[in-house]
Amino acid sequence: MAVETPQRAPAETPAPREPGKPRNLTGLWFALPFLLIYAVFMIWPILAGLWSSLFNTSLAGGDVEFLGLGNYAEMARDGAVWDSLWNTAYFTLLSTPPLVLAGLGMALLAHRARRTGWLLRFAFFMPFLLPVTVVALIWLWIYQSDFGLLNAAIEWFGGDPVAWINDERTAMWAVVICTLWWTVGFNFLLYLAALQGIPRELHESAAVDGATPGQRLWRITLPLLRRTTGLVLVLQLIASLKIFDQVYLLNEGNAGPITRPLIQYVYEQGFTSYRIGYASAISYLLFLIIIVVAFAQFKIFSAGRDD
Repeated sequence: MAVETPQRAPAETPAPREPGKPRNLTGLWFALPFLLIYAVFMIWPILAGLWSSLFNTSLAGGDVEFLGLGNYAEMARDGAVWDSLWNTAYFTLLSTPPLVLAGLGMALLAHRARRTGWLLRFAFFMPFLLPVTVVALIWLWIYQSDFGLLNAAIEWFGGDPVAWINDERTAMWAVVICTLWWTVGFNFLLYLAALQGIPRELHESAAVDGATPGQRLWRITLPLLRRTTGLVLVLQLIASLKIFDQVYLLNEGNAGPITRPLIQYVYEQGFTSYRIGYASAISYLLFLIIIVVAFAQFKIFSAGRDD
């Protein structure tokens, strides 16, 4: 019996607006609540911070004096700013490649696993759900010099204990490992969603043509994950440049010049030294760096896009 396929009705094109007739602004009213919240919590703080960076505003009160670019000139001469900026950049360089590669590898493993796939998804993503205080507490116990799990393993093999957080040779690596364990689940989730969107027929056709699993990975999977990799890189770079919580908690608020990131120095200037104007000027340095990095990543990955 022949089955009749229902004919899809042609899409109606909107009628052209008559000259002189006012536009329908109904959509604007739906977007207005979001625009108001965005203006209050995003636009206004950015403008207020820029305004504060031009004054010697203090949380302790007192007279407010207009300095112009004085805070920015002081920032250029402040060695602690550049040491903190270097720590932030060093952490970003150390943490970004393993976070991207580990997320990809874990997603490939969970995507291929059939019976244990749910267990791998749960195990890989669960640390990301933990609050930073719990994560810092776990790794403080692991890094403890006297009775920490890591030093116990080293001593069991005959090695000497290491002051993981206080030694300048290992302090940054300790933060990187903690961050890797805690946040790689987010990159894993993005890659897993992208892998599930690749048509299975592509791999089946390549397998019929004799392609090995390695060839299918390099010539089908990885090229189709290029956009996801660009997104993961941008998000990861921005997140690494904004590092603060785990460093502050692992060092119990006393991170010295070994690992102190730029945001912690901003916090110290603003809420310990009460120099809100100077802290705002340093914040704008980091804001500018993040904008430049995000724009560069966007240009690099948008170049040569097929569509």
